[in-house]
Amino acid sequence: MSEDAKLKTSRFKVPGEGPSLVISVVTVIILFAMWFTISAAGWVKPLFLPSPVAVAEQFYQYLTGQANDQPLWDHFAASMSRVFLAFLLACVTAVPIGIAMGMSRWARGIFDPPIEFYRPLPPLAYLPLIIIWLGIGEVPKVFLIYLSCFAPLALAARSGMKSASQEQINAAYSMGASYRQVIWHVVVPSALPEILVGMRIAVGFGWTTLVAAEMVAANLGLGQMVLNASNFLRTDIVVMGIVVIGVVAYLFDLLMRWIEKKVVPWKGKA
Repeated sequence: MSEDAKLKTSRFKVPGEGPSLVISVVTVIILFAMWFTISAAGWVKPLFLPSPVAVAEQFYQYLTGQANDQPLWDHFAASMSRVFLAFLLACVTAVPIGIAMGMSRWARGIFDPPIEFYRPLPPLAYLPLIIIWLGIGEVPKVFLIYLSCFAPLALAARSGMKSASQEQINAAYSMGASYRQVIWHVVVPSALPEILVGMRIAVGFGWTTLVAAEMVAANLGLGQMVLNASNFLRTDIVVMGIVVIGVVAYLFDLLMRWIEKKVVPWKGKA
């Protein structure tokens, strides 16, 4: 290796978690300080940007059941049940279909057109059709979230099936492995990192679709709480709900990252 190549290699370093975490914490503190300053100075009306204190008061009232609404835990439990039921159903169906798409041109030819057709569509585009088909109960809410989780999971599983090298597959065959054993002991483990990334993306899409899903005659749920508050111009409750949804989604993303490190510790290591 030449001296220039060595110099370029030495300059390239993957950033560590420590400095990135510090920068993120400082960024959040600065944003909250700006929010507090703008609201305290009265530069923006509370109708458009409530103060952090007003948002915290609403959070406390909902948390303790003092608000003129259902307690926050009831909304949280309803949303959690919908998102994770849809996510589990998507994992059970989308991952096997994605694996089949990665291994069979017949499966790819059958499932690829409908997935690629509806994947870029916003949920609100086909929400009226789902209501016509399934009514206004819990089923359409779960089904809408399920559709948002299905596509990224299936595509991630299909992409992950290409991760196994031909040398690994040939080595397994040379040791007497059957086709089924090669799939489950070589190809699927190689696809796990992509599948787990797809799960992280799917959970995010599920929470993104939550508000749209709870527009369907919902009495409980974080999305319903936000929508109901917006009808009465209660911006403090709207912001509180948005913050709760965002924090919960971020915590689940951290949980998925932790699971990813435990299940595929070899990812990113040469």
